[in-house]
Order: sequence, then structure tokens, then C-alpha cells
Amino acid sequence: MLSASTIKLLRIPFSFFLSPVYFFSLAQVPHIDWARAGLIFFILHFLIYPASNGYNSYMDRDTKSIGGLEKPPPPSRELYITTIFLDIAGILLSLLVSPLFAFVMLFYIGASKAYSYRGIRIKKLPVTGYLLVIIFQGAVTFWLVYYGSNADGGLFVPWQGMAICALLIGGFYPLTQIYQHQQDLDDGVVTISYWLGYKGTFVFCSIVYLFAFLLMAQFFILQHEQDKLLMVSIFFVPVIVYFIGWFLRVSKNAQAANFKNTMRMTWLAATCTNISFISLLIWNWLE
Repeated sequence: MLSASTIKLLRIPFSFFLSPVYFFSLAQVPHIDWARAGLIFFILHFLIYPASNGYNSYMDRDTKSIGGLEKPPPPSRELYITTIFLDIAGILLSLLVSPLFAFVMLFYIGASKAYSYRGIRIKKLPVTGYLLVIIFQGAVTFWLVYYGSNADGGLFVPWQGMAICALLIGGFYPLTQIYQHQQDLDDGVVTISYWLGYKGTFVFCSIVYLFAFLLMAQFFILQHEQDKLLMVSIFFVPVIVYFIGWFLRVSKNAQAANFKNTMRMTWLAATCTNISFISLLIWNWLE
């Protein structure tokens, strides 16, 4: 049995925040192989993402709030061994999808390790670390889900979907760093959020989100699916309202850029986008 601290630091519920990419990608697949789609969901959300979370915690050894945990316990050797086991299990199960899928998953895992590993530590580079996250958690994850779940086979994956997911991650990720500026600096990490500052983080994220929405609008309009674009847009309204309200509070008092407000934003954004993209998936399936 794993210790309570190891289970906590794997942060399995955190996978909920990354699942919108999965559902958006699956909603674009013309003919879904549901068995492979279910396997991919399990691999990503219960093996690869928790392994990445745990490995990052093991390397960082945070004593203050991190994503999903207000008071993280100290990491142990058991946590490190567990992350390796989860990664190996993820790669082996990925072979059941296809060798190419497993090969790309291996690159995903390598990028995740390079982001956190003390000997490389890409996360300490604000722009490079940011680009690595949005490319792999956004574009590459879209590719994995679309390619792996497509019953028709073939290597074609719509680049627009990959770009949209990269921008959606890119428009949100800096906000998850906004309460950790001093903690990251103490660890020698300069995040893109610290680099931009509190107000700059909000402005930057709003611009990236705008580009994500414009690309998504073009994507739906070119497919003559304006009704689906409208549905997706409606679900984004609560996120935008909270985002603006939070920005106004931070503009008046930087203390509002704290863990609790960040988690409220994270849960709201993940819930709305998950419901939106699951609804889109069901709509496409019923057609």
C-alpha cells in the first residue's frame, strides 16, 4: 500500500484540470474507437499525469502551496519509485494503442522529466518552460488522443486542433503560477508569470485566450458549425466573468493573487471547459 503522502503528491484529481484537451480532441475524431479512447483516458489521467505531478513534487520538495494542494506533505523515495512505475505502466499500455503512440508518449514523459529534473530544469527558464508546457500538454496531447482514438487510422491530425489546445493551455498556465512567485524564486525558478508580473500575467493570458477563441471560431465556421461554436462560447462566459473580477481585485491588491483564488479560477475553468467539450462530443456522436 502506498503512503498517504505519496497518494496526495500524485495529485490524481489534478488530472481533471488537464482533461479538457482530451475531450476537445476526442470530439474532433470522425470515427472513434471507444475501447482505445477509454484506454488513452486511463493512461493519461491515472498514470502519466500523476507520475508527472509526483516527479515534479519530488524534485521541487515544496513546503508551500502547489497546484491542488494547499499544504503538501514532504516527498519520499516511495514517491519517486511510484512515478517511475506509473511511467513504465503508461508506456507498456500505450503499446496496446500502437507503437507510434507509445513512441510519442515516451517523448511526452521525457519532456515532463526534463521540465522538473534538477540536472536540466527547463522550468527555471520562463519562455522555454512555458513553450514546453503548452506544446506537450496542449498540442502533443491533442495529437495523442486524436491519433490513438481514430478508428479510421492514418497519421492525419488537424493542426488547428493542436494549435487551439496549445493556446488554451497557454492562456491559463501562467495563472497557475501567479501565487508562487516568491516560492519559485527561492528555488531558483523564474516563471513566465513572475517575468510578466501580476497585471502582465492577466493581460498576457487574455491575449492568448483571445487568439485561442479566434482560431476556434475559424475552425468551427470553416466546418459550418456556428451553432456548436455558440454553445462552446456560452460555457466560457462564467470563466471570463470570474477572470475579469479577479483581475480587478488583483489590480487593487496584489494579495488577491493567492492560492485560494487561483484554485477557484482553476476549478471553474476546468469545469466549464470539460462540460463544454463533453457536450460537444455528445453532440457530434448523436449526429
